[in-house]
Amino acid sequence: MRSKFWAIALSIMLTVIVVCPAIAQFPLPNLGLPTSSQQMRSEQEVVTTWIALDGRRLFQIAATKGNLSKRVDDIQQRLQNISQNYFQSNSTELQVQVKGAKNLPVIYVNDQYLFTITDLDAKLQAEELLPLADKLRLSLEQDLKQAKQERQPPYLARSGAIAAGVFLVIVLTSWGVHCWQRRLTQRPTITPTNDPVTTQLSNQQQKNLSEVRHRLFQLVQSLIWGGGTLLILGLFPYTRTIPALILTVLRIPVTLALVGLGTYITVRFSYVLIDRFTSALAINALLTPEDALRLHLRVSTISGVTKSLSTLSGCAIGTLIALTTVGVNIAPLLAGAGLLGVAVSLASQNIIKDAINGFFIILEDQYALGDVINVGNVGGLVENLNLRITQLRDSEGRLITIPNSEIKIVANLSSRWSRADLSIPVAYHADIDQALELINTVGVQMDADPKWLEQIIETPQVLGVENFGDRGLMIRVWIKTQPLKQWEVAREYRRRVKVAFDKAGIAIPLPQQAIWLNEVVPPPKSASDGKGN
Repeated sequence: MRSKFWAIALSIMLTVIVVCPAIAQFPLPNLGLPTSSQQMRSEQEVVTTWIALDGRRLFQIAATKGNLSKRVDDIQQRLQNISQNYFQSNSTELQVQVKGAKNLPVIYVNDQYLFTITDLDAKLQAEELLPLADKLRLSLEQDLKQAKQERQPPYLARSGAIAAGVFLVIVLTSWGVHCWQRRLTQRPTITPTNDPVTTQLSNQQQKNLSEVRHRLFQLVQSLIWGGGTLLILGLFPYTRTIPALILTVLRIPVTLALVGLGTYITVRFSYVLIDRFTSALAINALLTPEDALRLHLRVSTISGVTKSLSTLSGCAIGTLIALTTVGVNIAPLLAGAGLLGVAVSLASQNIIKDAINGFFIILEDQYALGDVINVGNVGGLVENLNLRITQLRDSEGRLITIPNSEIKIVANLSSRWSRADLSIPVAYHADIDQALELINTVGVQMDADPKWLEQIIETPQVLGVENFGDRGLMIRVWIKTQPLKQWEVAREYRRRVKVAFDKAGIAIPLPQQAIWLNEVVPPPKSASDGKGN
């Protein structure tokens, strides 16, 4: 969760903060303040738009950018008045005429002025004025008649029946998708294995697949109901403008939502691929048992770090795609991001060192999640490892956070195998040969015990008398164990040695201290002092 939070935060920073240096280095025409000449050229730029009725496009017009808005409003208002008068009249006759005014054709509808066809309109259509006017007259006449026909009761009744059928199809399709989703959810897809690491990876993979399927089904349900609703609204002339308005107003939010959902699904699907890849590594039959066991300890580390990088990359790419879809030029943005990256690298050299050292720690398998390590004066179980920090949990339960750049020398106590290094004290007056034989017998019996057979790799080695101590003789014993099992094996071995010593009457020495007492002789009496003073 922490890596996802930082990835999302970084994507927001790339979207919001990076724009400023990009604008400073590469001036954007759309974002900078235009000069008077630029503004004049912008006002004289020719743009086009559509004239619509009931949400349906009728014809296209062209004008300069400064005059287009006024011309569109005037034509739309006149078309609305003309169409309302025509729809409310009982007459079915419609007269669309073309008249000349100042060598420019003018469109009249039922002797009411609609608009004048300009040279820019003809240039847009790549036709002459009169042929274009005649074509617009025929199409406008046909569209107005169709619009009036759509308002008649028979047409509305037929549209209502179609809308009911569409709604029924939406309900049935949505129900079918829901049943399909429930059947996939209830289907068992995980086969339990004896390997806990493989089982954990399979569970993670199944969880990510379920999340991807859930989001995809949500998207399908949204498309079914949203698309069906827009289709029903488009069947009636009174509501046909609503879908066009919705698509116009919500175009950017819907686009951003789709990009965000696509990014989320892609990142989740990458999690599935990562888990599948690490599972394939974990069950590789070509590895030796020790390497396979070590790799099982590393898969969680590899999976976690790779997923963090995948999340970061997905958020960055999704942000760039979102900016592109809303019309932002990302070329200056990328240049600004590069400059910002250089500045951040100069200001955050320690973070870069942490990332580089963390990369080599993972690559060289110095330690992984679940290992017990000692770094300087601290040590403990590795609970969290990423490219920046390593977190240890010591024997007292304290969580110790160490930047990776500060890790110079590390002692891994659980890499591939561990060893219990024991010193058994024996009293000086005990039979040393009997003690050595008894200690060796305890080790052989423990190695043959089924309870400890899997944890002890090799038969315990009795190295012999290691030292003459102040308490007694010190006998050294080595026991090679599975990783992280040395402490458990050592405790059991000490218990068995104590029981065996008690039965054989071999004493374990205790701290002793010798005290010497000296008698103090009083001085002789003085001859001059009869009282002895």
